[in-house]
Amino acid sequence: MSVLVTGATGYVGGSFVRWLAARGHSVSAIVRPESATDALESDAPSANLHIYDGTLDSLSTAIARIRPECVVHVASLVLVHHQPGDVDRLIASNILFPTQLLEAMHQAGVRQFLNIGTSWEHYQDSPYNPVNLYAATKHAFEDVLEFYVQACGFKAITLKLFDTYGPGDVRPKLFGLLRQAARSGTPLAMSPGGQLVDPVFIDDVVEAMDLAIQMLPQIEGTKVYGAGSRHPLSLREVVETYADVCGRPIQVAWGGRPYRPREVMTPWHDYDTVPGWQARTPLRDGIRRMELDSAIDGLLSGISP
Repeated sequence: MSVLVTGATGYVGGSFVRWLAARGHSVSAIVRPESATDALESDAPSANLHIYDGTLDSLSTAIARIRPECVVHVASLVLVHHQPGDVDRLIASNILFPTQLLEAMHQAGVRQFLNIGTSWEHYQDSPYNPVNLYAATKHAFEDVLEFYVQACGFKAITLKLFDTYGPGDVRPKLFGLLRQAARSGTPLAMSPGGQLVDPVFIDDVVEAMDLAIQMLPQIEGTKVYGAGSRHPLSLREVVETYADVCGRPIQVAWGGRPYRPREVMTPWHDYDTVPGWQARTPLRDGIRRMELDSAIDGLLSGISP
């Protein structure tokens, strides 16, 4: 299969590009001129990179040249809280760019599209209640996508992700903060810890994405799925599990900071999963694999694991 991926220099997108390349698919990626592509070119040297310069023409040229069977849209600007100066960037990244992408696909006669969404569109488990402006812009693009489905004959799946983690994840998220706290011995200020979270291992996430693109030729219209484990744990339980697997005490100042505005206390659960998929990696196994990878990287770079 020929697949075009956006967001390939990010963690989820890059993991999916490597997954596809390892299975013999022809993979192309849309990247920005300023994107750091060294890791992608090293891990997936067969992937073809095409520059998006902010214009529809650059996307039209790339898609006409690639002629992919499907496009997988992972790229997004994720901001938990936005400032006034972030509004233009959120709209440009999460609405304008993917709309240009759909139009370029339409011009080239490419009709199969996997869109990566977010469970944050469902605050308090609502059918639609965005946690933040980021989630609202993601949902706004889904409305644009529906136009191309209804008017232009696109086949589309939106796969909404929860927390993702795994080897090689350098994002400043929970497990990275816990690893840093364990190594330094410095207390980590956290919320009271009562919120439920649903971390899903990266291999399970990309498997869901793979199954979704295999479904695209057979579906009609739009399908929406969630990629959660359906077994959320409290933040305290996740931290305790991490410390137990790593065999290191972690000093956590529970309640050292308040819950965030619109903190997600209970993850979205009213969703269907991609047929034939489930999150298979238990949290303990995922942490163990992630930390083994981190320890190897630390030894190679001369940093104590």
